[in-house]
Amino acid sequence: MSVFSLAVTSLGRSKICLGFAACLWLQSCTQTQEVTKLPTDSLQGKLVLTGSSTVAPLASEIGKRFEAEHPDARVDVQTGGSSRGITDARQGVANIGMVSRSLKEEEKDLQAFTIARDGIGIILHQDNPVQSLSDQQVVDIYTGKVDNWQKVGGKNATITVVNKAEGRSTLELFTDYFKLKNSDIKAQVIIGDNEQGIKTVAGNPNAIGYVSIGTAEYSLTNGVPIKLLPVSGIAATTENVQNGTFPLSRPLNLVTKTQPQGLDEEFIDFAQSPQVEDIVKEQHFVPLKN
Repeated sequence: MSVFSLAVTSLGRSKICLGFAACLWLQSCTQTQEVTKLPTDSLQGKLVLTGSSTVAPLASEIGKRFEAEHPDARVDVQTGGSSRGITDARQGVANIGMVSRSLKEEEKDLQAFTIARDGIGIILHQDNPVQSLSDQQVVDIYTGKVDNWQKVGGKNATITVVNKAEGRSTLELFTDYFKLKNSDIKAQVIIGDNEQGIKTVAGNPNAIGYVSIGTAEYSLTNGVPIKLLPVSGIAATTENVQNGTFPLSRPLNLVTKTQPQGLDEEFIDFAQSPQVEDIVKEQHFVPLKN
């Protein structure tokens, strides 16, 4: 073989080697780019929350934002009352229970995480001329001693007493504050969640009920014909719940059977963070002081 042929062959091999090296380099770059494009969010799975009808709309909106940030996570919110939230969390039926009150002594085996505060307000139809009721008048109405609005400064009309069903924390706080037993209450209508209570009073000019202040204020902003009465002379407003002057206030809690981990922990941390403060305010609840 001539010197010229050897030179050509050698040059060809050099090009092949260079080409192979270039391919390896390009492949390495491509692999690096692919790795950097992999999603870093490893949160995935389904969270089930059950319980308080007061907490549920707030938890649902927080859940939507959480899902937007973690596309592989799903948040399922179901109502049923605070008692259900306690029971389901204990039995593992739900990942997280929703409870719109402080835990009782016998519930301290659970972990509680406050995400907002709320109050309980007495509501009437907006056309009812009664502007306020004393604590004693409320007690007399709910125990049947006063059964006509005329006796408390209203029209000559029979009072329709709306009460909460057993297992609702709103009922427990109402009876505790007014020192009533549920068995003493003479109600014509028994309701479950706040929305049902608001619809009942909005549809009956002679009805009286009590619901979450946050839910009632939200309904008022949407034109629902109800009004909130003061309690012990203090206006039933989110502002007064926030400044601590309103007497019927409560924490809104998420509860778990054990110290939360993984997806449970991430959701609870998110629900307690400044990232959802705007949602808390939009729902007319009092955000945590972060």
